[in-house]
Amino acid sequence: MQKNITSLGSLNWDDLKFFLEVARTRKASTAAKRLAVDYTTVSRRISSLEAALGTLLFEKSRTSGFVLTSEGQRLLGYAESIESTLHMACEQVSGSGVALSGHVRMGCTEGFGSFFITPQLSHFVDAYPAISVDILPLPHFISLSKREADIVIALERPEHGPYVCCKLCDYRLQLYATQEYLDKHPPIRRPADLGKHQFISYVDDLAFSSELLYLANVLPGASANLRSTSVIAQFVAAQQGRSLAILPCFLAAQDPRLLPVLPEEIDITRQFWMYCREDLRKLKRITLLWDYIREVTERNQGLLMGQTREMQFAD
Repeated sequence: MQKNITSLGSLNWDDLKFFLEVARTRKASTAAKRLAVDYTTVSRRISSLEAALGTLLFEKSRTSGFVLTSEGQRLLGYAESIESTLHMACEQVSGSGVALSGHVRMGCTEGFGSFFITPQLSHFVDAYPAISVDILPLPHFISLSKREADIVIALERPEHGPYVCCKLCDYRLQLYATQEYLDKHPPIRRPADLGKHQFISYVDDLAFSSELLYLANVLPGASANLRSTSVIAQFVAAQQGRSLAILPCFLAAQDPRLLPVLPEEIDITRQFWMYCREDLRKLKRITLLWDYIREVTERNQGLLMGQTREMQFAD
């Protein structure tokens, strides 16, 4: 009993910040960069925390990095609760100017993040200069449990977890080609004609979501002579006028050279979901950005559904 009292008395609460970063990144070097310190400082702080608690929190592996032990896993939950409570406390006791400040990291699918969310966020940070935002438009799943982001916009609703989630919007995908492509290849009057054409598509076994495998579902047996894990790469390839591509309307709308092909027959609707951790949802900066994204997305339903090429911004 005396040992526990001594350990708690010698605990440096600031060490928990270093613990959380290492737990989330699994690399002391990455944690050091995010905390703006050197590697040795991170290592020293972790050793200090382990000494104060009298237990090993991480096992070090050449392949997996810093892996939490069972004791580290237990501490992680408590440390995240402390972190969230501190954020809430700062907002409650600070003035309104301080409350509408801070940092938010948003994860998003690659195309939507790059071609819709990023332009919208450029207006958001102009309106709220005290809030800084990281946007992560990536062609893979982004983990909230590892705190890779504070808010995530994804193709699928999370199946479980301590998250607040809402359906953000529907969006439409259509088949596109350039006029140059259409002029140089056999005419396309009905879906059966597509068997004579080449497509750009995803690498099926590397797609991070089954929601992306629409070519095989819509046009079984379609031949793709170029594949990429990136929808932006597919968009750029389609601009070259060599193949057909199924693209989100909000992405293809960025280039008037891309024309819908068989828009009445090839018409796909998908959804975006937005979610964040329950313990972060009440933070004012999170709420502000959350509501802003919902507002501008609703304002741009025409763009997302392929009814217009014009993007709208908040007043």
